[in-house]
Amino acid sequence: MIIVTHAKELQGGITVPKKEKILAESVADDILAMITIDKRFATGDKLPNENELSSELGISRTTLREAIRILVAHNVLEIRRGKGTFIADNNDLNESFGLGVLSNVRLNLKDLYEIRLIFEPKIAYYAAKRGTDKEIERIIHYGKLEEGMILKQEDRTEVEQAFHNSIATASHNEFINKLMPIIYNAINKGVILSNDNPVMIQDTINDHRMIMDFISSRDALGAETAMKLHIIHAMRGFGIEEE
Repeated sequence: MIIVTHAKELQGGITVPKKEKILAESVADDILAMITIDKRFATGDKLPNENELSSELGISRTTLREAIRILVAHNVLEIRRGKGTFIADNNDLNESFGLGVLSNVRLNLKDLYEIRLIFEPKIAYYAAKRGTDKEIERIIHYGKLEEGMILKQEDRTEVEQAFHNSIATASHNEFINKLMPIIYNAINKGVILSNDNPVMIQDTINDHRMIMDFISSRDALGAETAMKLHIIHAMRGFGIEEE
């Protein structure tokens, strides 16, 4: 969920240099991804102290403070005087991402994969064009992690969700992120139904590698095509006819 797009030039009466403002927005997105994709922090959790977190992110404490101000303004974080900075109780940070009634729609597998075919290739396209270096690193991390879990025959559902969520986040489009619960539904069903199909599992490995290669090289059209092929392979594996 990209909520950090246009931080104000003035924060708390202090003029923020343009370069520092852009870096702070990027850091704010990184912290947001730790919450919504990595699931590193949950509602009510306390962030690491300023020195620890700024060191981990490779930034100055001034930039970290600015990023935290941005997230506080968007009700992602809250500062408790004398105690620290905590994850706010914000319904938009849960799995539904504020989607509301659409997240409860019951759709069959064909409908779900058609939705994926309509949206996900373009999501990959924009991720390759717009994703920050750190966002692309996160995509690669989850892609490789999932491949390892597939080879070990471990449940990969949550990691595959994180892989596709990290691509959606890198697209920097708020509405796309609101569609993710529907896509998760398709992913969950797909993982369950493909577990006993060696061809589909190998297709997933090969397709994800191709998607990662194109995104990491910032080849938007290649990423779009790779994602489209990935979904078509899955549809054919399930016997879903393309119309």
